[in-house]
Amino acid sequence: MGQVSLRGIHKRYGATEVIRGIDLEVRDGEFLVFVGPSGCGKSTTLRMIAGLETITSGELWIDGQQANALRPSDRGAAMVFQSYALYPHMTVAENMGFALRMSGVARRERDRQVAHTAEVLRITHLLERLPKELSGGERQRVAIGRAIVRKPKVFLFDEPLSNLDAALRVTMRIELARLHKELGTTMIYVTHDQVEAMTLGERIAVFNRGVIEQLGAPMALYNRPANEFVAGFLGAPRINLIDCPSPKAAPSTHQALWASVAGSVSAGAHRIGFRPEHLHVLAAGQGIEARVVLAEHLGDSSILHVRVEGVEGLLNAKVVDEQSLCEAGQTIGLRVNPAHALAFDAAGRLLA
Repeated sequence: MGQVSLRGIHKRYGATEVIRGIDLEVRDGEFLVFVGPSGCGKSTTLRMIAGLETITSGELWIDGQQANALRPSDRGAAMVFQSYALYPHMTVAENMGFALRMSGVARRERDRQVAHTAEVLRITHLLERLPKELSGGERQRVAIGRAIVRKPKVFLFDEPLSNLDAALRVTMRIELARLHKELGTTMIYVTHDQVEAMTLGERIAVFNRGVIEQLGAPMALYNRPANEFVAGFLGAPRINLIDCPSPKAAPSTHQALWASVAGSVSAGAHRIGFRPEHLHVLAAGQGIEARVVLAEHLGDSSILHVRVEGVEGLLNAKVVDEQSLCEAGQTIGLRVNPAHALAFDAAGRLLA
């Protein structure tokens, strides 16, 4: 069992409140991701679950037992850090078995558990090597293996892939997803990378300034964000947001763009959002006129950064057809798919 419950959790450093009342139920066996910008409180919350930070107020429960006063080693949680934190003078096998040795586990049983874990992680051939002889990905597997041999109720990952290159991060995401399926253990994973959050998490908790803005399945948050912050944080390139034009303003392309989608959203919208993949590129003279400022050609698709008269900032369009051949300076037409438009009120909350 690996149920974790946070009830009214607050954390203060002196007069500064960094966690401002979090209520969260982590289901047994789920993969939950904490995501948000730097300084939003996600790592602090993870460290409070681990027992590495004290809880100022509120209650933490792990498997029906209040854990506020429990030592980290008694909470049934194992943490994997960004920095790997391997002992340089110990072999891989010794690093993985260290916690078991400190707990008094007999040598034969310790070796058996380490060997089994190494097989699961596909690092059996590395057991006699020192950390300095390993690549970054291999070191991260060892750090994960050190956590697995403890057979915890909950795995806690604090940005474990941030030191790896892009290709290796993809490989390790696949490995983590496989491990979760095989082990069935509760995993709580902290990242600032929304791609990791969307691809790994069964549910995502989006943190901002010490609170959880929204909690839910990845695509539910992507398609129906609770507010502009969640809409803007999830998705790459970022969602396009346009303000309601002033009724007193002279006719402009901005007004035409707003009018093309406003009829499909709630009355009283202060701002309308639409994802780059829902902004369709047309030939010049069709739809809403725009000028390409920058074209990022990615091979299978292109990201066009375009300017529309009267709209503050650039709009982003993700295209995969022949229109992806557009270049900077070119005039094009735009059309928003109104079925996917999102309306927000003056406080940034999603309108029904």
